[in-house]
Amino acid sequence: MTSDDPVRRGGREAQRRRTRKAIVDAAVRLSAAGATPSIDEIAAAADVSRRTVYAYFPSLDHLLIDATAGALNEPPVEEALNNPALAGDPAGRVDALIRTLLKYSPQSLPLGRRLIRLTVDPPASDAPEPTGPRRGPRRIEWLEQACEPLRDTLSEESYQRLISALTIVVGWEAQIALRDVRGLDPQAEEEAITWAARALVEAAIREHEADSPQADGPPHTRRH
Repeated sequence: MTSDDPVRRGGREAQRRRTRKAIVDAAVRLSAAGATPSIDEIAAAADVSRRTVYAYFPSLDHLLIDATAGALNEPPVEEALNNPALAGDPAGRVDALIRTLLKYSPQSLPLGRRLIRLTVDPPASDAPEPTGPRRGPRRIEWLEQACEPLRDTLSEESYQRLISALTIVVGWEAQIALRDVRGLDPQAEEEAITWAARALVEAAIREHEADSPQADGPPHTRRH
């Protein structure tokens, strides 16, 4: 097994997510007291080094905005995605995710605009360049959870492509484009995002069905 083996890559990514979550959770706990914690205080509470915190967040402002957005969105999103009525319905689960995120967008979108600006701008000269993505995995985790019914149906390549495509249309960036460029009101914005996300899910399912062996004809070659 080489260092490029998918199992090892997956293990490293899981560890990165756990470390990042520990840092964010520490920031949320310390901020709940009403005072703004320092990087050193957050690092100590998360049981990591100051350098590790900066490896994930180029500034304290970046970390605190991310933590605030997570504390706002995570409980209702988890409740929506754990609805047993949607257990086997990936399109319905993605719809529920979108509706929940948009419901809280009056509070979260201003945070999103600030966070996007912070991740687009280069880090401070004394902070190390963040490793991996500049933004956290929260959106990816929610999309993966929503699309879980398709995990064993689609090929790994198709599944990952679907998650990547949904990342484009579900999130603050899509909202900003629809509001600032298209000038849509909240209802039209939700309709556009929901339509685009459902189209992507249904396209992935149709592609899988077209590539699957047919009972009344020669088997199709499945893409991998």
